Amino acid sequence: MKTIAEINKKIENGDAIVMTAQELCGIVRSGESVSVNDVDVVTTATRGIMSGTLAILSVPVAGPGVFSRAERVSLNGVPAHAGPCPNERLGLVDMIVYGTAQRDARYGGGHLFHDLVSGNEIEVVVEAPVGEGAGEIVTTVTIDEIPFARMLTTRSVYRNYSAFVNPGEAIPSIFSVADFAGNCSGATFAGCGELNPLEKDAGTIGIGTRVLVNGATGHVIGEGTRSTPERRNLSLAADMHTMDGSYIGGFATSAGVDIINSVAVPIPVLNEDVLRSTCRLDSEIALPVMDIRTRSEIGRTDYSQVWRSDSPVSSGSSGLQATFDESRCVHCKICEVRMQCPTGAFDGGEIASRLCCNCGHCVSACNAGAFTAGVGTIPLNGKKIPVILRHSDRKGAIRLADELKRMIEDGSFLLTEPVGRLAEL
Repeated sequence: MKTIAEINKKIENGDAIVMTAQELCGIVRSGESVSVNDVDVVTTATRGIMSGTLAILSVPVAGPGVFSRAERVSLNGVPAHAGPCPNERLGLVDMIVYGTAQRDARYGGGHLFHDLVSGNEIEVVVEAPVGEGAGEIVTTVTIDEIPFARMLTTRSVYRNYSAFVNPGEAIPSIFSVADFAGNCSGATFAGCGELNPLEKDAGTIGIGTRVLVNGATGHVIGEGTRSTPERRNLSLAADMHTMDGSYIGGFATSAGVDIINSVAVPIPVLNEDVLRSTCRLDSEIALPVMDIRTRSEIGRTDYSQVWRSDSPVSSGSSGLQATFDESRCVHCKICEVRMQCPTGAFDGGEIASRLCCNCGHCVSACNAGAFTAGVGTIPLNGKKIPVILRHSDRKGAIRLADELKRMIEDGSFLLTEPVGRLAEL
C-alpha cells in the first residue's frame, strides 16, 4: 500500500517513478512483469469530441454607464447567453457559451474556444434594449482582456464509447462528417482504448482530483450527465487562460458543430488493484458495435481492432496521424478534403497540425488516395467494415499524457487527495 501523500513526497524529491499509460502497456505487452514498487504514477489521457462543454466568460465591452443590461450577445457570430449576473451599468457582460453553439455549419463554440485560447481577437456584439443604453455595441477582445474565463464540462472523459454502422439508407448524424453512408459500408468509433483514464482507474479518481484540461490545470467536480457503470464520464472545471489551443477545437458534423477537448488524469498506483487496472490492454476493453439509427448493439469487438498493437498505430508513429502525400494529389478543381475537413485543418496544400484531430475523414473524402491515417476496420458478422471516421485522437492523447508526465517529474504538478468519492452507480 502507498498513499498519495507519500507519492507527492517522492515527486517533490524527484524520486517518483512516472510512466504514461502507453509506456506501461508496452511493458505489459512485451511480457515483462510490473509490481507496485515499479511505478508510482501512470499518466492517462483522452482526446476527442466532448459535446457537454461550456464556457463562462465575464467580458468587458464598454465603459461604465454606457448600457444597463445586455439582451443579446455573440462572439465571432456564435450566440451566447447573457447572465446570470446582469452587471448593471458596469460595462461587463457575464455570459455562457456552449461548445455546440453554432454560427454556421462550419464554425461554432469549439472553434471559438480554440481561437480564444490561441490568443486571437474575438469580435463581441452586444445588443441592449432600445431606450436603455447604446443599442448595439461592437468591440474586440482577447483572452488576456477577459478577467474570468472558465470552462466547465458536463459530460467528458468518457470511459471509451462505441463503434457505429448504418445498415439502412444514408442519414445525417453527429457521428459522421458527410451523411452517414448506409448498407454498413463504413464505421465510425470513439475512445482512446488503453490510454483512457476511466479504464485505468480503480477508485482513485474523485471530486477534487487534479487533471489537465486542454493543457491547463483543472479539477474533477463530480460525475457527468448520462454516466453509467459501463460508460462512466466526468464533469470538470478549468481556467481557460492557460489552455493550449492545439488541444481544443471545433468539429463540423453532418448534423451540426461539435467540440474537441483533451484531458489527462494521473493515476496514483496505490495498490495491486490499481496496478491491475492500469495494466489493461486494448484487447481487454470491449468496443460495442451499434446501429446508428436505433443505438442498439448489433455486434461487439475490442479496441485492439482499431488501435492495433502490432502496427505503428499504437506506437505513436505515423499510424496515428493523418498524413498528406502531395505527389499523389491530382489537384481536383474542387478539393473535397478542403471542403469537408471537419476541423478546417487542410488548406489544399498541407495539414495544419494545430487544427488536425487525426479523425481520418480525409482518407475517404479523397478519391486520389493522397491521404493516409491508419484507420483500420471493424469486424462485424464475418465482414471487415472500413473505419471512415475516428471521433478520438490517440496521438493527441499520447502527447498530453507525455506532457503530464513531464510536469510530475519536474515537480510542477502534484497529485490531490479527492475530497469526495464519485457517485456509486
